[in-house]
Formats: sequence, structure tokens, C-alpha cells
Amino acid sequence: MSERRPRPTAKNGRKPVWRRALNPPAATGVTPPAPRADPPEPEPAAAADSVVQAALYRDGVRVSTPASLADTFRELRDQPSGMAWIGLARPTEAELLSLAAEFDLHPLAVEDAMEAHQRPKLERYGDTLFVVLSAARYLDAAEEVYFGELHVFVGPDFVITVRHGAAPDLSAVRRRMEDTPELLKLGPEAVLYAILDSVVDGYVPVVSGVQNDIDEIETEVFRGDPEVSRRIYELSREMVEFQRATRPLVGMLHGLMAGFAKYGTEEELQRYLRDVADHVTHTSERVDGFRQALTDILTVNATLVTQQQNAEMRALAEAGFEQNEEIKKISSWAAILFAPTLVGTIYGMNFDRMPELHWVLGYPFAIVLMAIVCTSLYVIFKRKDWL
Repeated sequence: MSERRPRPTAKNGRKPVWRRALNPPAATGVTPPAPRADPPEPEPAAAADSVVQAALYRDGVRVSTPASLADTFRELRDQPSGMAWIGLARPTEAELLSLAAEFDLHPLAVEDAMEAHQRPKLERYGDTLFVVLSAARYLDAAEEVYFGELHVFVGPDFVITVRHGAAPDLSAVRRRMEDTPELLKLGPEAVLYAILDSVVDGYVPVVSGVQNDIDEIETEVFRGDPEVSRRIYELSREMVEFQRATRPLVGMLHGLMAGFAKYGTEEELQRYLRDVADHVTHTSERVDGFRQALTDILTVNATLVTQQQNAEMRALAEAGFEQNEEIKKISSWAAILFAPTLVGTIYGMNFDRMPELHWVLGYPFAIVLMAIVCTSLYVIFKRKDWL
């Protein structure tokens, strides 16, 4: 890395300038100085080309804002003590190849930056660090987590950021650092740590938003919302991607910390890198907890759905049983009433030549026969609990 400059020290117990720059103080009665008027980084579709912003710095102060990559290369050669910070958004292959030729970037790192869709990682190629970060942003309206990819090349006198997607907004990081020249004096490493801190801080609202979603899902589960299973599944998928963004960062930051002594990293930067590592570890643990919570909620939801289905089936079975009982009663009385109807029908055909038609006891016999048949049927059905 580049030659280290003397680190500015904190005086009168005030917070060091590095931490003040990364975490601006909360609003007080004193109006803070207005930030630089630099516009936020535009989307690639709105920009004339993929160069979002390029600037040259010397001793922590911006000295030039070149209009093109060629101008940036030329001015950096004319100012060997300066540092270039080039921001790109979805660059073309030609632009990346020109950067690779100018700053001697490794072909494998350039290929990764072209293709994107890389997992977070850190690679060192000689004096150049290549870092892949996955930034996250919570979309309140859609209740979804949006992920963007950021590639960072850090060399002795340059920092190149290649952004794929809308997140993160590095213009805020650039403004904070330019408002604190003492921070930029620490060189490209300070820019890298500021970017890391910005990405990690961006996870905080995402964690908060996901926690709210999980609380809502728990309520919906016990309300029996039929759409909750789909929401659990979608949020679980987002947590898988969130894990892919945060877990590798833990190892990456520990790898950077392991190289403190070898590469002579400033003690102040070491402290803040350890602080970023603590935040990443905490976030990674929260995300792991979210995944486990969603798994448990899905299990509980499946259990509740099964219980509800069993209750519905039991209710249907009970309704069917009651219906069968009613059918039995109706069928029994129909059979009982059919017996006298049958006898009466036979003797009501008015034929002249029928047995017992002119018998004196014929009518009483028919009545007794009907009574015997009906009584027998009633007894039989009663014994079978049909009546």
C-alpha cells in the first residue's frame, strides 16, 4: 500500500476525526455546516456514461474533478503524491480494460468486475486489494430487501469503485470524507474502511425492517392468514441472500486484521476496522437468528394449518354422521309406513275374485296384519338405533 502519513490525534477528549466522519453527530441546537453541493450518484441509465464521479485528492483535499478517465490518468501522473477515487456504475468492458492497463489490475479481478454476481470476498494481487461487497437496502413500500453489488480496487494511489445496482450510495461516503480532510490524508486504505463501514451500517435498517416483518408474520400465523406461508417463504429466500452478503464479510475483515502488522496499517484504522468487524459479526448473528425464527414459524404455521384441516375434517365427519342418522330415521319411518300402504294397495284393487275379499274377518285381519308388520319393523329399527 502507499506510504503512511502521520495520523491526526484527538484533542481535549473529542471523538477522533475518523469516527466523527463515519458517524456524524445527532442533531443538536447548533446547525452543522452545510455539506458539499456535489449531486448524488445518478443511475447508469441517467448518466452519459458509466463514470459516476472521478476526483483527485492531495493531503485530504480535492484538487481536481476530471471529466473522463483519460483526464484522470493524465492528472494522476502529473501529481504523484495525489490519490484518485474513481466511481463507476455498470462500466463497459473497454472502460475496465483501460483501468486495468493504467493501474495494472489483475485480469481475474477485472473479469469478476465485468461479470458481477460475485459473492463477497477479498483478494490481494500484489499492492492492490480487490474487494467484493453486497450492499442491502430495505424497501418499505414493497417490504422487500434489495441487494446491490459493489467491487472495490484499492491500490497505492487509487481507489476504484464499480457499482452494480442502485445500492449503495457512495456519494454520501465521498461527501463525509471530503468534509474531513484529516481522514482522507490516511490514503486509499481509509477510503476502503469508510466504504466497508457504510455498507455494514446499511445493514442496520434492513435488520430492523426484517424484524418488523417477522413480528407481523407471527401475528398473521396465529390469525390464520392463508397468504402467510408465501410471505414466510419469500422472506426466507431474502434471508438466504442476506446471509450470503454478511457471512463472508466476517472472514474478510478478520483477514484484513491479520495483515495489520505486515502491511503497517495505522493503529487508528485498526481500531475502526475491528469495530466494523464487530458490527458485521452482530449482523450475521441476527440474520442467522432470523432464518431460524422463520424456520420455526413455518413449522408452527404448518402445525396450525394441519390442526385446522383436522378440525374441518372432523366437523365434516360429524356433519356426515348426523346426516346419516337423520337418513336412518327417515328410511325407518318410510319402511314402517310402506307396510300398511302395501297391504291397503293390494286390497284396494277391487277385483271380484280375491281370497278373503268377502270374508267377514277380512278387514280386521288386514288391520291386524298392518299393525304386526309396522310393530315388527319399529322394533327391528329401534334395536339397531335407527330410531
